[in-house]
Amino acid sequence: MGAQTTTDPRPIPRLSVAGLRPQNTGGPVHSSLARLIASGIADNRADLVKATGLARSTVTRHLDTMIDAGVVTEGGAVSRPGRGRPPLRLALNPRAGVVAVADVGAHSARLALADLSQNLVSQEEIALDVAQGPEATLDLLTERLRRMLAESAAASTGATPDRPSALVVGLPGPVDARAGTPVRPPIMPGWDGFPVGRTMTERFGCRTFVDNDVNLMALGEARALPEGEAPLLFIKIGTGIGGGLISASGELHRGAEGAAGDIGHLRVPGADDTVCSCGNIGCVEAVASATAMAARLSREDSGLAEHDRPRGAADLARLVRDGHPGAVRVVREAAVTIGEVVALLVHVYNPARIVIGGAIAAASDDLLARIRGVVYRRALPLATRRLSLAQSVLGTSAGVVGGTVVGVEHVLSPEGIGDVLAHSA
Repeated sequence: MGAQTTTDPRPIPRLSVAGLRPQNTGGPVHSSLARLIASGIADNRADLVKATGLARSTVTRHLDTMIDAGVVTEGGAVSRPGRGRPPLRLALNPRAGVVAVADVGAHSARLALADLSQNLVSQEEIALDVAQGPEATLDLLTERLRRMLAESAAASTGATPDRPSALVVGLPGPVDARAGTPVRPPIMPGWDGFPVGRTMTERFGCRTFVDNDVNLMALGEARALPEGEAPLLFIKIGTGIGGGLISASGELHRGAEGAAGDIGHLRVPGADDTVCSCGNIGCVEAVASATAMAARLSREDSGLAEHDRPRGAADLARLVRDGHPGAVRVVREAAVTIGEVVALLVHVYNPARIVIGGAIAAASDDLLARIRGVVYRRALPLATRRLSLAQSVLGTSAGVVGGTVVGVEHVLSPEGIGDVLAHSA
């Protein structure tokens, strides 16, 4: 299985400070200070005192503990208007910890490491097949991540080879995020109930978060956009069709059992003879996913050479980019079906922004244009007058960005920051 390694110096977008309630005790104060520094809200001691409302002596005591442990650095003047000595700049030490992310798709995975300054320090894309089962897939992920950690440590990034500060895994199916297990994922045979979170925690010795891949994409996309672009609905059209919901406050909405956004199994009219991988009939995923489009093109285009018959999203995207008439036709027809479902979601959720992701959306504007046309025709004006529909600004990096946000926010939580301080001491 081939692998491509890249580096990406872009900072991960905004971290959340929602629910930040500083208290005069170690863990919560350390967490509050670290999150304020990481988010850019406060970059010096005076700003921390102002933002937290804590006594200067309390802020100084806890901040000095983090500086002595090497978690926070202080140095370099902060530019301020007026006279007087400028304050020294505070920043998280990127070498104090590392977050590992595995954004797993049906046929490939994007792996990444990010430091606590929210910079992606390395990425690698590998081929895999989730249909081979959880043991084989997790063994491959483990081997690749350990190699990346070792290489990162050798390059003096400060990462510990066998122990990241947090690990985040995105999977292409329904996930019980609290238990860290997939729940009857239609395109992942053998994964139902498998303890992914526990398995990876045992292997890496850190907290592991497991979530649906589109949830992570939605979170990454929302944090990369300016404020005011939420509520946000992210729709990925790939091997299946999935959705992720971000609330107006910028937080991921999973629902009561983590099933929010599982839009691929909404039923569409006129498809009662189409059986879905979930066992139901007429699901939009069975009719309009990239897999369904590719199968339809192979059935209906008798003039397509055998070696050109698409076997999945990547092959279909290639044909669309090449302007193949049959591929363009099936994408346009599928877009109408998807648009009808999206129009219903607009009325239910009333998002400010809808993002269409996946290889087919990136290959051509046809998919987005047709979906947009149906939505504006079918949805009521009140729900669409400020609605924007667009492709992902992060593209294939959206899941890695969202996973890094989850990981870094955990590391900077009261629980996580205590662990970092203990290992940095």
